[in-house]
Amino acid sequence: MNATVAMITARGLLGRRRIWLLVPLPLMLIGLALVARVSGVAPVEWGEGIIGGLGFTAVLPVIALIVGTGVLGSEIDDGTITHILAKPLPRSEIILTKLGVATGVTALFAGVPLFLVGLIAGAQALAFALVVGAVIGALAYCSLFLLISVVTRRPVLVGLAYVVLWEGTLGNILSGTQKLSIQQYVQAIVDWLAPTELLRSNVSVPLSCVMAGVFIVASTGYAIQRLRTLSVAGETG
Repeated sequence: MNATVAMITARGLLGRRRIWLLVPLPLMLIGLALVARVSGVAPVEWGEGIIGGLGFTAVLPVIALIVGTGVLGSEIDDGTITHILAKPLPRSEIILTKLGVATGVTALFAGVPLFLVGLIAGAQALAFALVVGAVIGALAYCSLFLLISVVTRRPVLVGLAYVVLWEGTLGNILSGTQKLSIQQYVQAIVDWLAPTELLRSNVSVPLSCVMAGVFIVASTGYAIQRLRTLSVAGETG
């Protein structure tokens, strides 16, 4: 990981107004869990709706979408990517550095609230499992959204289509689509690490582990290749 690129990426990401878009959903997640706990509602009654229905369906993927498309997509849009490509850095190092920053920021803004919700539910093991799930999900989502930002000028729109249409709408209608759902992989892994009635998945753990790895490796590898093509196009143009 290149420290300079990481610092510039983090400063650019956290310094933009879009960083404030990362705050409301985590606060809502924690707030709803606290309200349910104070109201005396048993965790088994609200856990799946808040953790799965909000945490892994909205908070994690939306934060990953904002961050994952922002670490490189904005530089491509405003043309500043040429300054980075002009430096003698391997394209793989650029992609991996930006992916590392995106994963870290996403895991922080999604993992901490999920950890707190697990504690509010009175399940310490689940709280730690949720952090692990948030990190794995952050890496998988960010690698996918980083790739999308390299291959299209409308990365947020395409990313929303995956999260809302594929994982959300089609995932509830066609069970086969769940085998290509990062959300399902994360929930399966969390439920395996800390079995509980608060969370469930329709995908097996072995498949979830393999497919999460495929998403990460394939998306990252193709993003590196696309960035190499972009640099060649810029040099010849």
